[in-house]
This record gives sequence, structure tokens and C-alpha cells, in this order.
Amino acid sequence: MTVLTISGALRRDSENRKLVAEAAVIYGGDVVEADLNLPLYDGDLEAAEGLPQSVVTLADQILAAEAVLISTPEYNKAPPGVLKNALDWLSRDSRGVLAGKPVAVMSAAAGRTGGETAMFVLRHFLAPLRANVVAGPAVNVAASYNEFDENGKLTNDRYRAGLEELVALLKATAQG
Repeated sequence: MTVLTISGALRRDSENRKLVAEAAVIYGGDVVEADLNLPLYDGDLEAAEGLPQSVVTLADQILAAEAVLISTPEYNKAPPGVLKNALDWLSRDSRGVLAGKPVAVMSAAAGRTGGETAMFVLRHFLAPLRANVVAGPAVNVAASYNEFDENGKLTNDRYRAGLEELVALLKATAQG
């Protein structure tokens, strides 16, 4: 069994990358980390060249995965453009790669709501792609810069319990 992790933050040491990695460890099995280094969506590019190979690779990774874990930061009350761009490209793949795919959404952000608004918006972004977003506990890590140790492990017991519950629900959905 393989789980695909997607961090909406490009920064190598981001709390979202740490959070989604922690979720993947809880999930178990093989882990594949998505690369969101994709060209900006451009209808002219798509018409001239089709889907870029980097988009096809991401789509293939989603198809091969049992489930998908997505962690988003919150930039100006929304998910970052890099995450929206990836979803825009994926919507162009005729295979409908996210349709019915079990997906868990979480967030880590510096603010006091931990990216709650970005998670809400991300769920809306996923709706037209027909992803099976699990309705589990909201895992939105507030003041995230204080919640991970030097090894990238989540230290807050309340957040960890919520993450474990969300991942268990995702796994049950994927294997159900």
C-alpha cells in the first residue's frame, strides 16, 4: 500500500511538510512525496504540448496511491498558488485521477487558527475533482513553528491525537 503526500508549502523545512510526513508515518506503508514544481497552468501550453511530463508523473502517482494526504499552509486566507496550480493541471487529465480517491486535508500555519480557512477553501477546490475528502477531525496546527521538535515530530498531544484519528479514518476509507 502506498500513500502520496502533498505539501502545499515548497520550503524544505516547512511545518506542512513535517505534518504530512508525520501523517504518512502513522498511515504506514510506502510513502511517495509529490513534487509540485510544475509549470503555471496555461491553456496555450496545454493546447500546444499536452500535459507536461511533471503533471503526468503527479497524476500517475495519485492513481497508484491508495490514499492522498494534503497539508496546506494559509497565505492570505487561502491555500498557496502552487497547490491550486497543481489541482488546475490535474483537472485537465482525462483520467479523473482524484475522482473517488480517499484524501485527507490538514494544515499548519503560524496564525491562531492554524490554517482553518485554507483547509475550508482547499476542500472546495477538491470538490469538482470529485476527491473523496474524508470528513474527519480538523487538524489545523496553530502557531505551528512551536509545535514540532528538532526532528520534525509533532509534540502537542492534542494535535497528535487528532492527526491519528484523521489518518485512521483515511486508512479505513481507503481499505474499506
